[in-house]
Amino acid sequence: GAPNVSTATAVREQHGHDESMHPCAPPDIVVWPQAVGQVQELAALCHRSRVPMVPFGTGTGLEGGVNAVQVSVHLGPPRGSGCPAMPRPRVSLCQGGVCFDLSRMDAITELSLEDFSVTVEPGVTRKALNKHLRGTGLWFPV
Repeated sequence: GAPNVSTATAVREQHGHDESMHPCAPPDIVVWPQAVGQVQELAALCHRSRVPMVPFGTGTGLEGGVNAVQVSVHLGPPRGSGCPAMPRPRVSLCQGGVCFDLSRMDAITELSLEDFSVTVEPGVTRKALNKHLRGTGLWFPV
């Protein structure tokens, strides 16, 4: 429903870039799944429909990994094909797909002090994890 899905321009633009130098490439829609089963259902739907999926955490990446897929389609005969010179129509289509904002999946599900391991959902931030670990003698550095 509405609190878990948005097509608002500002929301899409927020989810279409990270801290990299790459220009904003927004998705077509942003969804906030809250359980593994929802992610699985959404991923299956996107796969069946051949719609790109873009995972989003906090947007602090440096490589442009949250930028939506951009596709350029060139119609007409390939260059060097021996076909008479024809104008090559260009069609640019933005297929931004679905952005999965995983920030609401923020549970810390298991902590093993003996093994120095912790199981977290993808929306857990480093700061939230360190707050949870406070007092245990462990911490998660950058």
